[in-house]
Amino acid sequence: MKRIIDSKRYDTETADLIHEWDNGIYGNDFKSCEETLYKTKNGSYFLHGAGGPMSKYAEPCGNNSMGGGSDIIPMDAEAAFQWLCDHGGEDPAETEFPELIKEA
Repeated sequence: MKRIIDSKRYDTETADLIHEWDNGIYGNDFKSCEETLYKTKNGSYFLHGAGGPMSKYAEPCGNNSMGGGSDIIPMDAEAAFQWLCDHGGEDPAETEFPELIKEA
């Protein structure tokens, strides 16, 4: 998927995949949701997400109905780090953002 947001191109084909996550619900289910964190060659982070008609990626499809959809969401480093921590990406979080991690 490719989108231009605020004059910046975000392209899943050319960016580096950092971490993938899904909610464990089969892809044909209305509540299915999957997200992938990417990093562009210029160091910008973005999330590519897709889901069914009862997910946060749902899109109107006419006649008062919803269908599945997808989107690209730009993220700053702190948001990308938090997303990784919240979605089982502790290892890539340590690799990508060592400066944001402190010993307990």
